[in-house]
Formats: sequence, structure tokens, C-alpha cells
Amino acid sequence: IENPTLTKLISTSDLISSGHPNIYQLKTETKKFGALSKVTFGTKDTKQINKTILLVGETGSGKSSLVNVIFNHVMGVQFEDGVWFQIVDRQEGETPDVIIYEICNSEGKILPYSITIIDTPGYGNTKGIKHDDMVIDRMRKLFETENGVHVLHAVGLVMKATDNRLSDRLMYIFDSVMSLFGNDMEKNIVALITHSNGRTPKNPLQAIEAANLRCAKHENNQPVYFLFNNQQNEDRTDEAEYCKVADRISEKGMREFTAFVENSSPQKLKITTEVMNERIRLTACIQNLLERIRLTEQKQTEIKQIHEGLKMHEGEMKGKEADIVTIDETYKDKEPIKGGLKWLIFYQGAVTCPVCEENCHKDGCTKTWLPELCEVMRGGRCTVCSKKCPASVHVKGKWIYVNKTRTVKKTIQQVKLGCENKTKFENQKHLLENLKKEMQQLLEEKFKLVDEAYQHVIRLEQIALKVDSVSINVHLDLLIEKTKEKGDTRKVQKLEEIKRKVDEGTKAALRYKNASQV
Repeated sequence: IENPTLTKLISTSDLISSGHPNIYQLKTETKKFGALSKVTFGTKDTKQINKTILLVGETGSGKSSLVNVIFNHVMGVQFEDGVWFQIVDRQEGETPDVIIYEICNSEGKILPYSITIIDTPGYGNTKGIKHDDMVIDRMRKLFETENGVHVLHAVGLVMKATDNRLSDRLMYIFDSVMSLFGNDMEKNIVALITHSNGRTPKNPLQAIEAANLRCAKHENNQPVYFLFNNQQNEDRTDEAEYCKVADRISEKGMREFTAFVENSSPQKLKITTEVMNERIRLTACIQNLLERIRLTEQKQTEIKQIHEGLKMHEGEMKGKEADIVTIDETYKDKEPIKGGLKWLIFYQGAVTCPVCEENCHKDGCTKTWLPELCEVMRGGRCTVCSKKCPASVHVKGKWIYVNKTRTVKKTIQQVKLGCENKTKFENQKHLLENLKKEMQQLLEEKFKLVDEAYQHVIRLEQIALKVDSVSINVHLDLLIEKTKEKGDTRKVQKLEEIKRKVDEGTKAALRYKNASQV
């Protein structure tokens, strides 16, 4: 080999396979930060420009192989050199971690910048929807943590050239990816087509069109894409000419892709992080809404029973105090949930408000040990609980509040005393009026939360790359129903407009999600 850079690489790497080509495993420095792993090759030069690429896609799409292709391109590996280097460890490639690869090419012979590649766990694998939710959660932590990534130059949606344009699963993956980002990322998202034979990738392009994918476009409105072939590390003894063609496909794709990255504007992930957190707040808000609706309905039944009992014994308020009224009484209880350490660092539990006796982040907050840093907190206060209490009064634990009812028998005197604890009344008529007021107050509180959920949807419409995603779609019917109950025609029309915008890609994604949860 005449290239001194490759000779030096070979001398510091481990030969893992002899043949055509010889395959070497690079020696790298690896650091772990919770569920994030950072693999560094070379010495970082703080004066050199760095470009960051995020790779996302389906399990088996070839993301890890593409990381190796990028590395070999950066190092100037040619087909004739008969060598291939792997920066991805074969065991690491099987883990569900987010892995950050820092390729520090201080010599800058091929590219005028160093590259950071983020290889994310694959979507749509056999572990199901919960695994995909974990992928999203880890990506959010990647963007938020101090040792994570805060700027992106390109998001590569990795697809196989043979991907079926009609696949519900592929539509679900598109939907999951697009729902992560802020609308400022659109011009930085490109398709990276693997296992390509060099021809126009009709199926993937039709899939992108069917999914109404917002991504970088050419002047003719065609999505920006780059072609790669994943066979550079395969034996070339018998089919050298075919392998050389495959290599040329990848080399051309890599030249064009790195030129795109060089010219792309860096996008800070502030809006993307806000999109992710806004979706969490919306889900928490909806869950709280459902619980409060159930509580309101239970209290409505209780008040109706009190009302009917008092009406039945009308005129006896000063008479037979021992008359019995049967009531389905509402009360709060605590129930344990699964929790504890998650990914060896984040504590999984529910954030609750003891003042309101409500669940503020019910589905396992994993961001922090402290409830003050939970995603549902903003400006030092909770965005979910009824009184919007200070974050400092909230607790995080392995339990949640649940609304329950118990059938009790009370005398008229006990009913009177219970009502007097809430308000003074002069007579039975006054008491019944107060019960009606209490019912109206419950309804107003419920509608207030409906308004808050609506505002979360509108906020997402303003900042999200894809507002009509599955994560929003599952909430829209409930919001429309409850907004209709309130009689707010304008907001109903707005929600129905968003519902109508749901495209075929989102519908296909929803079918896949529902089928996977059966």
C-alpha cells in the first residue's frame, strides 16, 4: 500500500479477516454516559470545523455499515488498496445504545472538516412499539445531556433500495422519525439509500412521497438522496468487476453526501428538544384530563345521590336526622407502579402533586431523579396539575394516585356535616344550590384542562416538522369530543382541520402501531 496514512492505520489496528480485502478492526477510545456511548478515533482538534450527522432508520437498513463506509471514505481507502476498516465493533452494533462516533481526521486530506456520526438503535424490530419508544427517549436524552449532541448538519434517513413503498411498518418508522424534529430541520433531512445497484431508487422515493415526508428537495421537488452499496467488505476473489461497480456506487454517493454536509447550515436542536418535550406534556396532560373526567363523573354521581337523598327527605332537615342515604363516595388512593433504575442511571418513576393529589407525569419519567427537572415542568411550575403548583412541592416515586369509589351509608346529619365542611348553608334549598355550584365548578375545571391540551396541540403545529403524527392522532378524537361538549366551535374546527390533514402515511403508521399492540 502506497498510502502512508493507511499503512499507519494497519499498524495500529487488529486484523480480523485475511483475504480480499483484509479487514481490520480499529482501536478506538470508548466512553459511556448512561445509555450513550462515545467512540473516538484520532485526536480531536478544537480548531477544526466539525460536522455532525444523525443516522436513523429501520433495523437492518444498514446504518452501522454506513458508518464504516463514511470512515473509509474519510481515510481515503481505495478499492485497489485491498483493505477495509471497521470503526463499528460487531458486538457494539448489536446493542440498543445510541453510539456517537467521532472521526478526527486532523490531516484533512479528504475532507476539510472532522465528522461526528450518531448511530441510533433501529426502529421497527421484533421487540415492538415499546422498544421504539425507548429509541425516541434515548434520542431526546442525546440532545439534552451535557455530553450529548446539540447541533446537527444532516439527518440521514437510511433506507434499503428494496424497501416496499406500501409497507405500513416503513410508514410508521417515517412517522416516528419526523415527529421528533422541529420544523427548522426540514432542509437537513436526506435519504441515504443502501444496497443500491446504482439505478433510481423508485420504491424508496415512492415511499417518501406517500408519507408526505418533509425533507430536503431538489429544484424539481424530488427528495435529495444518495446511493450506497454495502458490499465493500465482502470477498472480491470471484466477482471483482461486480464488486468494483458496487464500490464506485458508494464512492460517488459518499462524495455527493459529504459535499451536501459541507454546504448545509448547522441546526441547533433547541426546537427539536422542545418538540419532544411538548409531546410529553401533551400526553401527560391528556392522561390527567382522562383521570379528572372520570373523577368528575364519579363526583357527579355522588352529588346526584346526595341531591336525591335530600330531596327524598325534604322537610326533615330539622326532623329525622337518622334517615339513611346511600352514596357512592369518591376518594383518592395510591397504587404502586414499576420503577427504579433505568439504563443504570435514570430513575424511572411517576411525578405526582401531593397538593392536587394528581399524576403529573404518570408514564414513568426517566429524565432525572428530581421532579423539578421533569419535562412537564416549565418556569418552575407544573404544566399539568390543576393548581399549576410549584415544581418544588412535587414528588417522584414508585406509585400513582388513583380515583376510587366506595359505597357508604350516611345519615342526613352526616350529609349535612360533610357539606358544612365545604360551605355554610341556611336551609336545604341553599344546600342544593351549593351542590349544583360544586358540579359546575368541576365541569369548568375539566374544560380548563381541555383548553390546555388544545394549546399543546397548537404549539406543536407551530414548531413540529410533522404535527399530524401518530403521537398526536391518538389524542385528537378525545380532544374534539370534549371541546364539542364545551361548545367552542372555533377550536373544534381547528382540531378537525388538523384531523383532516392526517395523510396516508400517518394512517398506515397508525395501522402498524395498533397491530403491533394487539
